[in-house]
Amino acid sequence: MTFALTIATLSLLVALAALLRARSAGQRAARLAESYWELRYEVGQLKARINRLETSTGIAEAPAEAPADAARAVPSTSFIPLASLKK
Repeated sequence: MTFALTIATLSLLVALAALLRARSAGQRAARLAESYWELRYEVGQLKARINRLETSTGIAEAPAEAPADAARAVPSTSFIPLASLKK
């Protein structure tokens, strides 16, 4: 009986350690995913800022006027981070 109790206690401790480690890994994965989306959002913001600065200082040519049909054919997309949707 003592042997069975020892094995049960040991298995309970191992299961508890595995549960804690799994929770820790899950939280780390969530933090990494949030950091990824935040960095992607910042990259998009910085690219837009660089484009604005280049066109305002004359480093890059401003895009030529496109026909109205072409503007409707290719909709502009913007990046929305998932973290902002959760709030």
